[in-house]
Amino acid sequence: MKSAYEIAMERLGGLRTYSPEQKNRLAEIDRMYDAKRAEIILRLEERLKALSDDPEAEAKAQALRQDAAMELARIEEKRESDKNRIRNQEQKTGS
Repeated sequence: MKSAYEIAMERLGGLRTYSPEQKNRLAEIDRMYDAKRAEIILRLEERLKALSDDPEAEAKAQALRQDAAMELARIEEKRESDKNRIRNQEQKTGS
């Protein structure tokens, strides 16, 4: 009887192996998007600190947090899209 892991790996097509160049490109994408993510978080923190004297601070802070969350989600989607493009290119050229 196969384990759940073995069944899942069959469905997913098994483990992929990547070339050193592809690993470097994937790592570079991660570094780039990690930096963008950090910029968004720092910008949010700066804006939240600037709201301390505002009487409507809580409502504005909530709006800033929502905007940052949407921007972070968009960046994560873009990161995965970029990484999948590299993975698919390698798969096509490797076959």
